[in-house]
Amino acid sequence: MKASEQRLILVVDDVPKMTRFIRMNLELEGYRVSEAIDGMEALKKVRDELPDLVLLDVMMPEMDGFETLEHIRERSNVPVIMLTVKGEEEDKVRGLELGADDYVTKPFSARELTSRIKALLRRTEMSTLMEKTLVEIDDRLSIDFQRHEAWVEGERTKLRPTEHRLLYHLVNNAGWVMSRETLLSKVWGPEYRDEIQYLRLYINYLRQKIEVNPAEPRYILTERGIGYRFVDYRKDDP
Repeated sequence: MKASEQRLILVVDDVPKMTRFIRMNLELEGYRVSEAIDGMEALKKVRDELPDLVLLDVMMPEMDGFETLEHIRERSNVPVIMLTVKGEEEDKVRGLELGADDYVTKPFSARELTSRIKALLRRTEMSTLMEKTLVEIDDRLSIDFQRHEAWVEGERTKLRPTEHRLLYHLVNNAGWVMSRETLLSKVWGPEYRDEIQYLRLYINYLRQKIEVNPAEPRYILTERGIGYRFVDYRKDDP
């Protein structure tokens, strides 16, 4: 039995030819496939069918993929891969900022798509297996990995799944420099070792949430030309 057996993928696209192509290849890999032709139908199926992953086209009539994603994120942390014919940097950043987990530009091969799906599902599984601990960094910051949240000066802030995985690896290696390639492999998967943009974007998200001044970070430090280091909070004088 394939590892993909029984996994349900929701494909949201208003182009029947594209939907048929994706369905055929996913079913060959052992996935179950559900379809939606617009944002409203997608939201209903996310609620009723609880898919394991959503493939969401950006260019749809009435409610586009970005707006649909916003509504999905109001009620679910289901992994989402955006599909688009555009390759502009700002579109990728916008999708990630709204909570997408990955981005695939059309036209794409069946192999590329299934590779991205498998990598994202592995990351999702990894998040659920992480050690469930509450870590107190200092008087102003603590992190509850079990609840996917950080407490900053007494205020709770939720961590999105990718933020949670990235922060987990940084904190677990506090005091050690982690290369960009290592972080990308551990958080996103080996297929993403060259996606430096993803790492920079999520480092920025974390700094916005936990740092006093994101422009002058005291927790997540940049090691220029190498990667990042989380301050060694276990020392009296880090």
